[in-house]
Amino acid sequence: MTSAEREQSMRRPIRRVSMLLMVMFVALFGSSTMIQAVQADALHTDARNTRTLLDSFSVERGSIVVDGVPVALSTPSDDEFEWQRQYPLGSLYASVTGYNTLGQGNSGIEEAMNAELTGTANSQFLEQVLATLTGQDPSGASVELTIDSAAQQAAAEGLGDREGAVIAIDPETGDVLAMHSSPTFDPNAFASHDIAGVREVYDRLLNDPGDPLVNRTIAGDLYFPGSVFKLITAAAALESGRYTLQSEFENPVELQLPQSTAVVRNATRGPCGPDETATLETAIVLSCNIQFALLAQELGADALRQQAEAFGFGQELEIPLRVTPSQYPAQLDEPSLMLTGFGQFDVRVTPLQMAMVSAAINNDGTMLRPQMVDRVLAPNLDVVDDPEAEILANPISAATATALRGAMERGVTEGLASNAAVPGATVGGKTGTAETGERGEPFNLWFTGYGELGERSVAVAVVVVPSENIVGDTSNVIAAPIGRAVIEAVLNS
Repeated sequence: MTSAEREQSMRRPIRRVSMLLMVMFVALFGSSTMIQAVQADALHTDARNTRTLLDSFSVERGSIVVDGVPVALSTPSDDEFEWQRQYPLGSLYASVTGYNTLGQGNSGIEEAMNAELTGTANSQFLEQVLATLTGQDPSGASVELTIDSAAQQAAAEGLGDREGAVIAIDPETGDVLAMHSSPTFDPNAFASHDIAGVREVYDRLLNDPGDPLVNRTIAGDLYFPGSVFKLITAAAALESGRYTLQSEFENPVELQLPQSTAVVRNATRGPCGPDETATLETAIVLSCNIQFALLAQELGADALRQQAEAFGFGQELEIPLRVTPSQYPAQLDEPSLMLTGFGQFDVRVTPLQMAMVSAAINNDGTMLRPQMVDRVLAPNLDVVDDPEAEILANPISAATATALRGAMERGVTEGLASNAAVPGATVGGKTGTAETGERGEPFNLWFTGYGELGERSVAVAVVVVPSENIVGDTSNVIAAPIGRAVIEAVLNS
């Protein structure tokens, strides 16, 4: 072997070691970059990150405020976490505030506005810098909500221990005035600094058959709307230009669906009023199923779907809580189409969606984007954010809205929503009793409508699932009075 060959042979291991070191360096550089740049946010928010947990509780979390009163606030703690979260009114605002926990994440406004409440939002960057330069203790902004405390109390008292949900919005601004879901929970149980105890509470409530952690006003499995969907079917008819409130329909005692042995009947098991034919207005006021089945058959699935989507069905929405989109079924045969005309088959909605429908009808066909945040205030009381009212859509014309208001107000004065009447106020409403698709299961009992008094107005939606089916006009007996109480609370506040 020549000296050159020997030198070449000696260099080979050095090259291999050099290449190995280079590969190791690249791998180390890549993994560091991945951790610092790509995975940083995920690692920072990981519930197992003890440093993040300690850091988040070393900041005085901002308060959540309703009518000037904190419904969630932080007080000094004598343990390593420095601050203790408290919910003075407990379960009354649980659907609104949600919870803030160690290790189990957040929900409600605590989750949706977490950056603002912890002072880490981009809009609070200057405040963060100033606090660092002046040596001040870090603190988050307070979030003032649009909730009306009297309306929230009325909603909770009206529902009581029954399963269901109540929501109210201002038709002219989109402000959410009440949001209550039942069964509910006490968020103070999640504020404990005992991580194992919090996990036990979470697991227990998560496995509770009553689903107390689900905010039924905007999420969950959604509800069959039943007759409150007739407002959307009627809107589609009026918007088509082919119908008016005085358009007439056949008025049989029962209607056999095509291609089916199933029969549609009215709630009274009789005809829709005393005449041989029934007008669209009468069908709304008396909530007649047969005429709406016939109307859906004439309109067709596309018209109904387009009208539902105009009202917001299928649309992603954050208020800032994330809202599950309501659904109008995609594939329909003729009998199924006819059932959707009065809110059956596979039509599914949130109470918020039905409140939005009533709000648009009340507001001359203009639908505002629902919102829960009135303003965000920095610790020095500077306004960090002040959301403005925003038009979401114009699902119906002013003329259609006027016609529907007339029918809904007749529904309160002489129809099946009479228990929603508020003395001195103009109230329009629509009740509904929806079959759930499960034989023997209780119906969904509905009321949706609006109230006006002077310059004030409010739109509401109520759904109640009783423990057992009750014979009679149950929606007017159970759901409508809850709607009335919330309407009255807003108009008198």
